[in-house]
Amino acid sequence: MKFSEEQVKEIVALKESLIEQIDKHQEGIEALEKNITVLDSFLKDSSFTKASQLEIKKEIKSEIIEKKEIKSKSEIIEKSVENSIPIKRVNDGKIIANAFVTADQVSIVLDNEIIINADTPPFKSFFLDRIIGEMKKKDVVEAENGKIQKESVIDYIVNKNGADIREIIIKNYRQKERVNELINTAGWSLTRMLENVNK
Repeated sequence: MKFSEEQVKEIVALKESLIEQIDKHQEGIEALEKNITVLDSFLKDSSFTKASQLEIKKEIKSEIIEKKEIKSKSEIIEKSVENSIPIKRVNDGKIIANAFVTADQVSIVLDNEIIINADTPPFKSFFLDRIIGEMKKKDVVEAENGKIQKESVIDYIVNKNGADIREIIIKNYRQKERVNELINTAGWSLTRMLENVNK
């Protein structure tokens, strides 16, 4: 069966479109696979601080503040509710950052030896726009429907030294599941970024 020149062009265009779609979703598929592996590791190590433990820590913090046994309120907040979780490079397990989880934010602090430009892919396209961006879209809808306050919508700050990322602060994560996803996808993104830097 022979095809006309126009039909051939349409078939070629369709093929290119399919390839583009595969490429577009490949990163997401790989991220999900990595997430499952990392989640298994987290569950095994039980490294995440349970909400009940955070509540107990907050109560202890309040008592200490009331008794004026510390000089700085911010010090007790950081020391009592933060839980450090190492973020490891996917391919060799080297620690490349640490996540500090509090009751209302996740701070991802890169190791001093890790130098990555904020423009290195897939930081913005995947981690900021797709992962945090999708969470923000859901929060905005909930805020518009009156389910949460506008001030409770998830947001982020990227602290840099020049153009290099030093810390990523995600505020108002609100859900434990989000913490796991943020940490897992941050590890995957940072790993891919380091691979792109070394190419």
